[in-house]
Amino acid sequence: MQTTTRLFSLCLLILVFYSCQSSPGKKQPVDWVDPQIGSVHGRWFFYTPAALPMGMAKLAPTTNAYGSYGSWLPCGYDDRHSSIEGFAHFHEFQIGGVVTIPTTGELKTLPGTLEDPDSGYRSRIDKATEISSPGYYAVTLTDYNIKAEITATTRTGFHRYTFPQSATSRILFDIGHKQGESATITDAEVTYHPETNEVTGWVENYPIYATFCQPDGKIKIYFAAKLDKQPQTIGTFIDEKVQENSNTVKGPGCGLYLTFPTKAHEQVQMQVGLSYTSIENARNNRDTEVADKSFNDVKNAARQIWNEMLGRIQVEGGTPEDKTKFYTGLYHALLGRGIANDINGQYIRHDKTIGQIPLDKNGIPLYSHHNTDGMWGGFWNLTQIWTLAYPEIYSSYIKSNLDFFKNSGWLHDGEAAGVYTNGVQTNFQGLIICAAYQAGIRDFNIETAWSAICKNELEYKGRDMGNGKYDNEYFIKQGFVPLKDYLYPNNWVCNFGASHTLEYAFSCYAAAQMAKALGKTAVYDTLIQYSYAYKNLFDPETKYMRPREMDGSFMKDFDPLKGWKGFQEGNAAQYTWYVPHDIQGLINLMGIDLFNERLEKTFIESRKTQFGGGKEIDSFSGVEKLYNQGNQPCLHDAWLFNYSGKPWLTQLYTRLICDEFYGTTPEHGYGYGQDEDQGQLGAWYVMAAMGLFDVQGGTNITPSYQIGSPKFHKITIKLDPRYYSGKTLVIETENNAPDHYYVQSATLNGQPLEDCWFYRREIINGGHLKLQMDSTPNTRWGIASMPHSK
Repeated sequence: MQTTTRLFSLCLLILVFYSCQSSPGKKQPVDWVDPQIGSVHGRWFFYTPAALPMGMAKLAPTTNAYGSYGSWLPCGYDDRHSSIEGFAHFHEFQIGGVVTIPTTGELKTLPGTLEDPDSGYRSRIDKATEISSPGYYAVTLTDYNIKAEITATTRTGFHRYTFPQSATSRILFDIGHKQGESATITDAEVTYHPETNEVTGWVENYPIYATFCQPDGKIKIYFAAKLDKQPQTIGTFIDEKVQENSNTVKGPGCGLYLTFPTKAHEQVQMQVGLSYTSIENARNNRDTEVADKSFNDVKNAARQIWNEMLGRIQVEGGTPEDKTKFYTGLYHALLGRGIANDINGQYIRHDKTIGQIPLDKNGIPLYSHHNTDGMWGGFWNLTQIWTLAYPEIYSSYIKSNLDFFKNSGWLHDGEAAGVYTNGVQTNFQGLIICAAYQAGIRDFNIETAWSAICKNELEYKGRDMGNGKYDNEYFIKQGFVPLKDYLYPNNWVCNFGASHTLEYAFSCYAAAQMAKALGKTAVYDTLIQYSYAYKNLFDPETKYMRPREMDGSFMKDFDPLKGWKGFQEGNAAQYTWYVPHDIQGLINLMGIDLFNERLEKTFIESRKTQFGGGKEIDSFSGVEKLYNQGNQPCLHDAWLFNYSGKPWLTQLYTRLICDEFYGTTPEHGYGYGQDEDQGQLGAWYVMAAMGLFDVQGGTNITPSYQIGSPKFHKITIKLDPRYYSGKTLVIETENNAPDHYYVQSATLNGQPLEDCWFYRREIINGGHLKLQMDSTPNTRWGIASMPHSK
């Protein structure tokens, strides 16, 4: 057991509880995953087939990442491209690099271009030979007649290259150029060690988000690669300047090559350990995790780990397309938020010192640290899945952020190896902690967590772009954030006062609920009053949330469909629905008739453009539409009919979104060109396809699930015995079919259920929800009461 846990890290220890039971020949959960889905428009961290769940080592071919500023699309790998630059080892939010590629023949030290592959070392690929699955990738490099295969453990990339007969076979390390979202390379170094046949090095980069979040926020990534074949010659380079017989080089643009003769079909293998702390730890990660394992051992273990993790949620029935979407979405939900600590528990802290995660008696870290994009809408997808099936990941994520808080003084809302990399600035990390507490995930320091939450919600002194909520002073002092320009890099002006007001109100509600649970009456009273700040933006004339000027007046020339002015990545028509914590209050302001009229129109019209994106390959193509499934602020909207007396429309539109927005091709994966954002859109599909959702994101003191329209005949969620006393949660449907969207009746744990919702406590320790489905709405079912009204 100790060897297994050291091989695959703490986050995988729990897998002993979850072995998948499958009959011979039956497709297992891992077999339904297709990493190519959505790969035409994925961001840098999206496409990483050779990786474990939340692994540090995320290996993938890159087709257009070299030297790019890839904060937005396209970036990394694009399925339409027919040549690759090599294989990058780090694919994390704002972190990328350490590229290797096998070649033969003439030495080239720059990759060339997609338009002219012969101008560099990149190679055309034979798409017919491309294999992409969770934990493994393979393809033939046709320019060199080399079969390249990659797999991974948690912190180590494992390569196997099958060479042709050649006197000049080569492995090239290009480490000194920016990759994807890594932005500017400020320094790098690579060295070959003949005595150990190792290549080691490090890369220092300056993420674009760090330039305004943390000006001193440079990041170092380290590697230690071990080969099983000794090179005949070595050399180094900086860009196109080559130094033969050199074994070390330093500076931006640097790289190293190893050349050796090979026989036909000779295989050369390489294990590349990774770390954010040191070369020594990169080597230790490699030697501990891989040890004496063969390439096939690691490849097969990766497949089994993915199968066990995905298999915590078993679905039966539905179409093959439904299952492909479901398990690919779940795969993406487990792929992001990569582990940042070494196997010995060391990690890089915000102040650049080395931190230490406590170890168990076997020397295994008790939890993991995570790099992460912001959790902007993660409470409507990721954390709901983590709560149900992966509570240990949720717990680990919180402990990681609390360690950051203790070192820096603030919760982060986006971290890359200890550096602030906030992109959205809302900072919902306090809300995320509150929701975990309400779910019963409480194996973290509650006192420290509460201090962090209160500071995050109520304080403004010392805030900046790094710790988020830079405009919180306005919210706290006057109850809304006014229209005000803030300057981002590249002279990009942001002005998001209205959306920040609504978001801060929601996060204050979450904190108020936790204060109530903790018996903190005074601070509850303060926080709950701030949660009503959304009313300060409601314009009684237009019945929309309308930005306010510095003097408190409503903005002039108001157009509810105009994007970005006052609203981040959205508009007033979209953000008017952003009162998830007080839907009844919003209904009271709008009036029930207008509420339903607008909500129905939103989905009738948005369906014409596939619910927001249309067929534009553009992450922001839905920003000026009524609805945008491709971005977080809208992801609760289809569930609001459960609150307005028309639950059958929630059933209809959540199913239609699953069928029409989500696809199974590289072009049509998550809409056309929408931003999947480290698993958030995939996770939304998983929740909707199970027919469960919580508009409050688990933040209410008595959390509930609202019911949608499950895609499958039976869904079985295996519950973690360390957090829940029951073994499984089962959702079962009768008379389900592709067009049987509508719930006719329901039972919960054998008892009739007349509401379209129920409290989480009724199932979280094991339960059975049974739904009768049909093609005609039952307008009498599910309207007995609004969620949380009992």
